[in-house]
Amino acid sequence: MNLKRLRPWLALVILAFVATASAEWKEKVLYSFQGGNDGLTPAGGVVFDKAGNLYGANSWGGSGGCPSPGCGTVFELSPPTQKGGAWSETTIYAFKGVLGSAKDGLTPEAGVIIDQQGNLYGTTSLGGNGPCMLLGSQTGCGIVYELSPPTQKGGAWTETILYNFQGDNDGNFPFGDLAFDKHGNLYGATWYGGGKGNTCNQYYGGNCGTVFKLSPPKGKMGGAWREKILHRFAGGTDGANPNGRLVLDSDDRIYGTTFIGGYNCPHNSGQGCGAAFDITPPAKEGGPWTERVLYRFKARTDGAYPAAGLTFDTGGYLYGTSDAAVFRMTPPKIGSGPWKQTILYALDNEAYDPKGSLIFDQSGNLYGTTYVGSGESLQGSVFRLKPPSEKGDPWTFAIIHGFLGPPDGDFPAASLTFDNSGHLYGTTQKGGTGMCSAGCGTAFEVSP
Repeated sequence: MNLKRLRPWLALVILAFVATASAEWKEKVLYSFQGGNDGLTPAGGVVFDKAGNLYGANSWGGSGGCPSPGCGTVFELSPPTQKGGAWSETTIYAFKGVLGSAKDGLTPEAGVIIDQQGNLYGTTSLGGNGPCMLLGSQTGCGIVYELSPPTQKGGAWTETILYNFQGDNDGNFPFGDLAFDKHGNLYGATWYGGGKGNTCNQYYGGNCGTVFKLSPPKGKMGGAWREKILHRFAGGTDGANPNGRLVLDSDDRIYGTTFIGGYNCPHNSGQGCGAAFDITPPAKEGGPWTERVLYRFKARTDGAYPAAGLTFDTGGYLYGTSDAAVFRMTPPKIGSGPWKQTILYALDNEAYDPKGSLIFDQSGNLYGTTYVGSGESLQGSVFRLKPPSEKGDPWTFAIIHGFLGPPDGDFPAASLTFDNSGHLYGTTQKGGTGMCSAGCGTAFEVSP
């Protein structure tokens, strides 16, 4: 069989399928990042403010004084003032890194979240005043930052470093979006650090990551935020390398996933296929938090390497993704018994390797992205999973947009966001019209 002759035909079949599955949805690139001072490689998704502007972060680029390709940016996308017009992009902050006297952030690996006052919060994976080294150079251990909007339109945003990670027993390399609780505390994860585990990282000495809490100053304007490590992952039967994008229940119990750890996969040198966990607050203030592994992934039957966090539905069930599956986790009926995992849909070469969390619409449909898929034709997708109309029936999977690369987006790696009209918004790490290799990344809209 001549595979080279078959490839064009296979591509047409794939594209015909995608066109049918996504006929009711339309995708539009809102902005193509151009690299350089403009920024490139969006990290995480986008969030809306009350005026309808979108905000996000880029891992690279900016005019903060860093050498090429730059230390990263935070950007604003403003909707057109006239119907059919173009969205406009503004770089509201360029990170300065650790060169010279600067002890600023460097290389965001997550998006931003927003509070009621319009302040933005996020992390950079490197930077700050921490002592962490990489390949003999001081890089810092990462920061948590706040960006406050200008008091007058057109003014500069103000960055405040809320916390500098210090590595070792503290966190190192924060990863994934932050989360608020109802008291205004911030929660997040670091991929490395914590002082436990020795199989998780060849560059930073092996530590397997942390979950942390940042509490705002009490009563004193401009006071320091306080950090507390809630759990230090140990690898092995415990999780390792938590992904961020944590979710909290009404009792402030924290839920998330780790990329490795948990279960010794036969093909992964004993590092494990990843785990889902929860962390329970102490009964008395100041006591230790308690971590529990809810599920250990097994690779052959349920995928592996969950690269995003979990999502609650209104009934208390958790939903998430591994590299090859979309799953649901059912809580125990009584007490703290085991959670049950159910595969809702097994991903294949049509669309696989999701890296962003799932979101629900008002009808109970799930939406997400896959990083790659469909062989040589599609470079990622936006998908929808419809729940069954009858008990026992399967969930229905459909690709509502397949990315084809420049000038379209390429490789979506973040969660999606809904607007009030049911349109979906997100980012791709590559693609668009920028002059980077394979494009500098895009922000996009998918509308029914």
